[in-house]
Amino acid sequence: MDEKKLGLGSVVSVSVGLVVATSCLVSLGEGAGALGILFIGAMLIAMLLNMTTIASLSELNALMPNTTGGLAQYTLAALGPFPTLLSMVGGYIVCNTLSCGVEASIFSFSVSDTTGLKVPSLVYTLVMVVAILIANLYGVDMFAKIQDIVAFLLVGSLVVMGFIGMIGVGTCPKVEQPMVPNFNIGTMVSMTAVAFWLFIGAEYAIPISKNVKNAKRNVPLGMMIGLFVIFIMQSIMIFGFHNYVDWGELSESAAPHLLYGYSLLGPVGKIWMMLVGALAVISTQNSTVNSLATICQGMAKMNMMPRCFKKLNKNNVPFVGVWFISILILVFAFISSDSSDAISFFILVGSVFWMVSYIFAHIDVLVLRHRLPKAPRSFKVPFGPVLPIVGIAGTVFMICNISTDPTERNAILLLSGAVFLASVSYTHLTLPTT
Repeated sequence: MDEKKLGLGSVVSVSVGLVVATSCLVSLGEGAGALGILFIGAMLIAMLLNMTTIASLSELNALMPNTTGGLAQYTLAALGPFPTLLSMVGGYIVCNTLSCGVEASIFSFSVSDTTGLKVPSLVYTLVMVVAILIANLYGVDMFAKIQDIVAFLLVGSLVVMGFIGMIGVGTCPKVEQPMVPNFNIGTMVSMTAVAFWLFIGAEYAIPISKNVKNAKRNVPLGMMIGLFVIFIMQSIMIFGFHNYVDWGELSESAAPHLLYGYSLLGPVGKIWMMLVGALAVISTQNSTVNSLATICQGMAKMNMMPRCFKKLNKNNVPFVGVWFISILILVFAFISSDSSDAISFFILVGSVFWMVSYIFAHIDVLVLRHRLPKAPRSFKVPFGPVLPIVGIAGTVFMICNISTDPTERNAILLLSGAVFLASVSYTHLTLPTT
């Protein structure tokens, strides 16, 4: 049992692993370009809202430890099979594999752009997917080793690049511009919704809780530390942006991390940030494959996924889930290879479902407190129902402000509704057989 126990550092690295992605760097550039330094305030609000979700999930984990289905098992116990399938299929499996596919695609584009090699961009994606697939088939030890190293290099690189820019010692000329380009309350509200995406995913440490030493302390603490580390790192990056990248160019760039690297250190900086993007993809995909495979295994035990997802290989890994998630990522990467703008739109649709799953987490806490008030919990969200209710209200607010463009926002909500109906159809096909 002890040989596979993970420490607090591994929990932090898993939490950071999924959250820090190239799409997050794009969102960071968009928000900073619109609000300048003031975007840090929007990030703070978004971080605190995400911490309410982490607190709710930590209480659920404390109430039902050693689960493999994560949110699926919590929602099943609190609300039943219908909302469980709805939130997990749309909010986690589809959303995360789609997001990872696009992340891999963006990485491939950046490698092609930086190196200039005449290699099909999908080749880079294929190599990445296969490498992460093989590593995860070797089990939790290999997963943790990769995640710890990658998360350290990723966060370290972004902090160093941000710090170099913040103190103004880059090799390229600095720019003169105001700390805040313009401000109105409407922009601040919309950019808070953009900032929310920067902190989504820290809860991916929950499925590995059974492998964590002193999980009742290290899991919630590690997730909270992970969110705070991300906030500090991104804040430093924004100060670096201020000194070296015009706010307008930053908000319009499809790859703000490459723009910043080039503006800070020239070609060397661009290559460095391309490598940072590679680390972000490895970290995100590694966390996604490991955690979603475990979640699929847990859902199979509840007869909500095919039974084959319960099978383990000699390394005690749910290998069917690892293969399934890896193939889905590759498929979505292929789809997005020629239309990154369209797929980025679909990611926003998926993020709506992810936010809905967060709402379910808060509701689960409130329902299970009512049903099982005396059940032992090693962690409990403080201040009674206040924080879960604040989390629900704040997340609904974020969904309503998912885009600054009213036309795009309506299209996102409309397509989200269509995906919702598709998920309903899936539940109707699945539930009669359970």
